[in-house]
Amino acid sequence: MKMILAIMPTGLNEKISKALLDSQYRVTKFASTAGFLAGGTTTLMVVSGANKVEDGLNLIREQIPASEEIDSAHARVTIYVLNVIDFDRV
Repeated sequence: MKMILAIMPTGLNEKISKALLDSQYRVTKFASTAGFLAGGTTTLMVVSGANKVEDGLNLIREQIPASEEIDSAHARVTIYVLNVIDFDRV
């Protein structure tokens, strides 16, 4: 099992969340802050089977505007893929 952590400007959150949810991924989102005095970021936590990670990453990447469409300093999404040893829903 893997966890995708995607840290993004809040403006991209809705589009990316919807794409993941429409493709049957479970998504947890929370507000976060990145950089000195920067605000307006959202972190998505997405847990999936190892065989679905690349598809999830592609869904995220497809929702990010091209650099010529938006200021590249604000369009950056940082993505981490982590191994999940244990997962429990109570």
